[in-house]
Amino acid sequence: MTTSSRTLRSAIAALALLIPVAVAAAPATAAPRDPVVYDALGDSYGSGYGVPPYSATCGRSEAAYAVQIDGRMRIDLDDFAACAGATTTSMLASQMGALDADTDLVTVSIGGNDIGWGTVVGACVAAGDAPCAGALAATTGVITTALPAVLDATYAQIAAAAPDAHVVVTGYPRLFSPEYGAYLNASPAEQHGMNEGADLLNSVIADAAAEYGFQFVDVTSRFVGHGVNAPEPWVLGLSDPGRFHPNLDGYEAYAAAVTSQVNPRDLR
Repeated sequence: MTTSSRTLRSAIAALALLIPVAVAAAPATAAPRDPVVYDALGDSYGSGYGVPPYSATCGRSEAAYAVQIDGRMRIDLDDFAACAGATTTSMLASQMGALDADTDLVTVSIGGNDIGWGTVVGACVAAGDAPCAGALAATTGVITTALPAVLDATYAQIAAAAPDAHVVVTGYPRLFSPEYGAYLNASPAEQHGMNEGADLLNSVIADAAAEYGFQFVDVTSRFVGHGVNAPEPWVLGLSDPGRFHPNLDGYEAYAAAVTSQVNPRDLR
């Protein structure tokens, strides 16, 4: 046998010894992760009210941010329980059955109906200066004095019903863009007052959520320049049946806010 032949056979034998080692060292293919079990609670801002068609009850719409984020980040919408008109009391009575130990992700939009925010908007838009000022004063008082305890009790029940879930609490947008002038009877100054009321509402909700380690998602910045009186509004006007709720662009902004701020690593 020539020297070159012996060298070739030695190289082949060495390669044969290496192949099993390489195969054994190859990592096993990771099993696909389970879907994230997602339950959506809340009021009309959670149900997608404002963009028809709606479900037979609760004004649930396919435009709702819960429906839009279904399928993103392995999220699987399990129970879509949000209902137009819900208060903390009615939500606890009728929606909590959606949650259990298997729930991985919860979103909740609640609080606006508890303080009668619609009454304030109606007074400022349709009535005069005095009714607007009175409604604002009364409602901001409720936000600061009564709402914190109500939210605390509500979030405690959510935490107990879904102990392993990542809970996302969504806030409310400013409804007006005062820079574009009056909207019906609501002057720019009154619009500023209502926007400040929305900011106060959001801050109280955010503080209460933080006490339970819940994540607060603020949508305020996304709606800037898109109030009901803006050239490109993301809020429906007084003449629409879904008045002062987001339109499709508005709910897309909600979905974008949630998906951009929720870290997939927080979802078990």
